[in-house]
Order: sequence, then C-alpha cells, then structure tokens
Amino acid sequence: MDGSDAERVAQALAGDRDAFRVLVERHSRSIFRLAYRMTGNEHDAEEVVQETFLKAYRRLSRFESRSNFGTWLYRIGVNCSLDLMRKRRPDSERRDSDAPEGSEAVRELPSPDPAPDRLLLSAELGRQVAKALGALSPTERAAFLLRHFEGQSIEEIGQALGLRASATKNSVFRAVQKLRLALEPFVQVKPNVAASRAPSPNQ
Repeated sequence: MDGSDAERVAQALAGDRDAFRVLVERHSRSIFRLAYRMTGNEHDAEEVVQETFLKAYRRLSRFESRSNFGTWLYRIGVNCSLDLMRKRRPDSERRDSDAPEGSEAVRELPSPDPAPDRLLLSAELGRQVAKALGALSPTERAAFLLRHFEGQSIEEIGQALGLRASATKNSVFRAVQKLRLALEPFVQVKPNVAASRAPSPNQ
C-alpha cells in the first residue's frame, strides 16, 4: 500500500495491474459510502462502485498527475450515481420513503439514550432525514453529502460536480435550507413534548 496515488496511476498506465488494484483498495470504501448515501440502496451502491472503477481504469490516461486522484474519482462516482438514480428514479423514490432506517444518513445521527420514547423519536427522525434527502435534487444531495458527510472542501466539491465555486456554495446552501425546513417541525417535537408534560403554573 506504499506509494502515492499519482505513483500508482503511473505504474498502472505502465501496465502494472497490481498498482490499479491498490487504488481500488484505497478508495472503494469511500466511493461505496458516497454511492450508498446517494442511492439509498446497497445493491445500487455496489453497482456504482464497479462502474466507477471501470470508467476510471478506461480513463486513466486522462488523469493529470498534479490533480488529486480521490477528487477525480469522486467526480466519476457522483456521475455514476446520478446516472443510476435517473435511470431508476421511481424505485429510488420508493426506497427513500419505505426503507430509510438502514441508510447511512440515519446512522450518522447522534444516538439518544435508549428509552422507548427516545428510540421511537430517533426512528421517526431517521425516516424524516431520509425523506428530506430524497427530496433534494441530485446535485444538491451530492453537494450536501460531499460537504457534510465526506468533509470535502467547496473547491473539491466543485471539481467533483463540475461546478464553479459560487454554484457549489449555492447547492450546499439550498440543500441545508431545504433539510432545515423539512426537519424543523419534527426536531421541535422533543421540547414541545417536554413542555406538555411539565406541570402548569396553576398546579
């Protein structure tokens, strides 16, 4: 696993198949994680990973050594995810609403104490988060996930999505605003419930 990505790319271009295998091992988990959050489905995510590395291998000669290989790979992975989501749009919408509890987005939420009412609250919040993510445009969802789940910079996200910095910032901002609007009524449930249980001043 020694050697930079650029060195491995050069070796792969020279005919070293093991060098490209190392690149796959280094980046497959991050591409799968991104694809899973984009598609909401493990089978689709695996398909995206395979398609991403297949395209990366075929386009390896286009990679510029001064660039970041991971960012270049993210761009291919995002595009493969978007292509698959467009092709399977009806199915993906149904999965977003029917099976959100298994999504990575849900597992990233803070875990509450395991009281029954809190567990129910967490499960419902998970459904709302997955539904809100599913309502975003593909570009907004990709920008949000890359920024807040993968920790990518605005510049890196712009490179991955083929957007200018201003458009990238707007995509992230719109995604955050939409998610906040969609989740605001729900995340306020907890304080309201607590207030309803508190004794009134007249008691």
